[in-house]
Amino acid sequence: MKFSDRMSRLGTESAFEVLARARALERQGREIVHLEIGEPDFDTPAHIKEAAKRALDAGATHYGPSAGLPELREAIAAHVSQTRGIPVSPEEVVVTPGAKPIMFFTILALVNRGDEVIYPNPGFPIYESVITFVGGVPVPIPLREETGFGFDLALFEQKVSERTRLIIINSPQNPTGGVLEKDQIQRIAELAQRHRIAVLSDEIYRYFLYEGEFASIASLPGMKEHAIILDGFSKAYAMTGWRLGYGVMPVPLAEHVTRLVVNSASCTATFVQLAGLAALQGDQTPVARMVAEFKRRRDLIVDGLNKLPGVSCRSPRGAFYAFPNVSALGRPAGEIADLLLNEAGVAALPGTAFGQHGEGYLRLSYANSEANLKKALDRMRPVFERLAR
Repeated sequence: MKFSDRMSRLGTESAFEVLARARALERQGREIVHLEIGEPDFDTPAHIKEAAKRALDAGATHYGPSAGLPELREAIAAHVSQTRGIPVSPEEVVVTPGAKPIMFFTILALVNRGDEVIYPNPGFPIYESVITFVGGVPVPIPLREETGFGFDLALFEQKVSERTRLIIINSPQNPTGGVLEKDQIQRIAELAQRHRIAVLSDEIYRYFLYEGEFASIASLPGMKEHAIILDGFSKAYAMTGWRLGYGVMPVPLAEHVTRLVVNSASCTATFVQLAGLAALQGDQTPVARMVAEFKRRRDLIVDGLNKLPGVSCRSPRGAFYAFPNVSALGRPAGEIADLLLNEAGVAALPGTAFGQHGEGYLRLSYANSEANLKKALDRMRPVFERLAR
């Protein structure tokens, strides 16, 4: 079987590769503390599951509109209007099986071969993977610890060119937990409007902001016609396995993205969409409770990491990842992550899983219990003590 050349350009998500290796060790009888997967360890709230059960019993098991059920699109439009302070119509909303398709379909719809796409590095690995897959040119902007993992604006301004077709931003950010400041977002918006460049704003971690107020680039004057909001239900409502996401974008792009849905998934499962409707319109207490718990865990793991030899860790302002600096140990991040898995039974990701500028860092998801986080810190200590000698 001969494969197309484009398949050689398609990357993967290392978290799932490390998870597979960790599961293999578990099958051998090893106990592994999982800090590799960005998945809330909370159960989906009961009222959301009940809504899905009612929908199944009522026969919501058939095809639905490719852009999403009208009632869910209306609810999303109202939710985004309220949370971002901008008018949004249902026609600007496309519902997809998870939020990743919004990323994939936006890049497919906007980027031709040779077009440049600016994106954060270290960043979610699928950005670069899909850019390369469609024949675009990835233009990474380093996120540096000394600037709070925000955009290097001077370099960003240098990199914007007549070939730039899309800018991708993510705040709060995976893997660093960094948050773009309002002045950074403002400058990105100014350049996007001046050069008429679309901006894909990945806001999947919007709820997980521990200090300050959330700012969306779509809320800035003049950005409505340039911005695409990516959001979903996986993180905020602990619905990762349900696969439910959405995008908010100008109507012409929404029409193209809907055609891509028609040609791929046909539609998103109807009973899942009705569960999403219950999530948006129901009790938000479980979300607030989960975010408060993640903030407590953040403080625990950051404090513990900073007590380990050769490790320093900034306190992330958002998401649920710690991004400790381990460069003082003088070993590649990938090697350190392997040692932690094989010797300490702690599954973590090297920063390089998120791009070349992630070297010298590890990413640890603190979406795990307090007991397991303490266990992971205890297990990591002997490894770091040995490496720091």
